Amino acid sequence: MANTMTISLEGDHIKAVSRGEKSIAWSREFWRAVVAACEANDCYKILGIGESTNALPIMDGFEHVALFRELGINTKYRIAWVEMNPEAVKAVKFVDAALFNRMLPGRVFQTEDEANNWLHGERGY
Repeated sequence: MANTMTISLEGDHIKAVSRGEKSIAWSREFWRAVVAACEANDCYKILGIGESTNALPIMDGFEHVALFRELGINTKYRIAWVEMNPEAVKAVKFVDAALFNRMLPGRVFQTEDEANNWLHGERGY
């Protein structure tokens, strides 16, 4: 399965869907496109949906901190992420913890409803 992404403005947030094999190279391409959509729409709330065919390698998870900083993803962003592949959730939660420990935005949720509720709720981590 080839990697694909769908990024759209959904009213007051950007919906970004990533499908396929996960790697830091793919993450870089995906997050660059997400940042471009956020800037073009002056909208920094992101509902991310991952439909991964594999878990992100742990070493690639470490690299997300540098990637987010490189792309300027900071506290003005609010990212709610849902991973649809249960086998990939552990790696996504690792990325979440690494970002959280460095005061970078985002949370991982089990369902799209939970993610949406947090995304549109009170600011706070």
